[in-house]
Amino acid sequence: MKVLQVNCVYKKGSTGSIVFSIHSGLKQNGYGSVVCYGRGSDVSEKDVYKISSEIEAKIHALYARISGIQYSSSFFATNRFINIIKKEKPDIVHLHCINGYFVNIYRILDYLKMHNIYTVLTLHAEFMYTGNCGHSYDCEKWLTGCGNCPQLWKATKSIFLDRTSYAWQKMAEAFNGFNNLSVVSVSSWLSERAKKSPMLKDKENIVIENGIDTEDVFHSTNVSKLRKKYNIKDEKVILHVTASFSDKPDNAKGGHFIIKLAKRLINENIKFFVIGSYNKSIDLPENIINVGRIDDRSELADFYSIADLTVITSKRETFSLPCAESMACGTPVVGFKAGGPETIALKNFSEFVEYGDLKKLLKAILDWINKKRNMAIELETAAGNRYSNTVMASKYLGLYNSIKYPHNGGVID
Repeated sequence: MKVLQVNCVYKKGSTGSIVFSIHSGLKQNGYGSVVCYGRGSDVSEKDVYKISSEIEAKIHALYARISGIQYSSSFFATNRFINIIKKEKPDIVHLHCINGYFVNIYRILDYLKMHNIYTVLTLHAEFMYTGNCGHSYDCEKWLTGCGNCPQLWKATKSIFLDRTSYAWQKMAEAFNGFNNLSVVSVSSWLSERAKKSPMLKDKENIVIENGIDTEDVFHSTNVSKLRKKYNIKDEKVILHVTASFSDKPDNAKGGHFIIKLAKRLINENIKFFVIGSYNKSIDLPENIINVGRIDDRSELADFYSIADLTVITSKRETFSLPCAESMACGTPVVGFKAGGPETIALKNFSEFVEYGDLKKLLKAILDWINKKRNMAIELETAAGNRYSNTVMASKYLGLYNSIKYPHNGGVID
């Protein structure tokens, strides 16, 4: 058996790390494995192909802004990808996040469908069934065909045209008649959404949660140096990890809630650490330390380990790596209900309240801030088993091997 995976990035970010874990698992078990990716630096590695130049991706992005269509274009990169399929002759093609302006999604789906190549599609976001946006939030137009998009710029980056109805129809046509397809969602919440989609409801829908490296990276660590560096003595530590930290109320990651929480707790013996994009222009209360972006995952594990609590304030997440990473380091989690986090979190070690209810979130923080000491070991053990990337890879191997024997769907155990 040979599997060809395709993703926007490789080894980088959440999806790039997941692709690498699956690729490694396949190789270790004696299977053929090939990876194609579109964005980022070139990787000199056997069986790994970068299929798009950065110039072509930027041209694709410009075309999307002018035309209102995000997922077409990239003629040469798409041809390159199809030629790799012809060369490698995979038994299974596994699609991950292919929305980074590096491939024509409609052409790829049509090619795989027409050539009867069995395909696994992992949903890391919603765009493959909304036809447009990565997160639809409260909008339900994706159930009937889109058009008159209420969040046009955020959904499509279109400058002039609302072509969301046309893009929805193009995606629906690409999936129509695509029978050799298994749809994997990274959380049960996302799977329930996919099952409602006119495009995917008749496909095989299953759940395989994302995995992280709980053996070598995400586990409790010695944080004495970190305590000394930031002069942490008897203070409690609250951690907020985000891809985009902003004080803007319309930012979907909810950084403005963290600032409000810190102000309300300014007289308590609590420090907030924010890990993510660093914006020096944000006026922060003195009990927030904005560390900035951390690319070293071991360093990130140190911050999870030093924290007494991790707080998640996103409006929408399909999974939530900070939730899994925090728990794997023995730190409980509280936050807003955002779809994925509350469904993938370990119930005995977390609490989630309705989105935007700051009063209830503050109460949850005060209820949980002192609980870590009595549960850290149990939490780390349970999370290490639940979120292990080895477990995730083995579930995908199980799916690949079961493809000749169709099953009824559900969570892969």
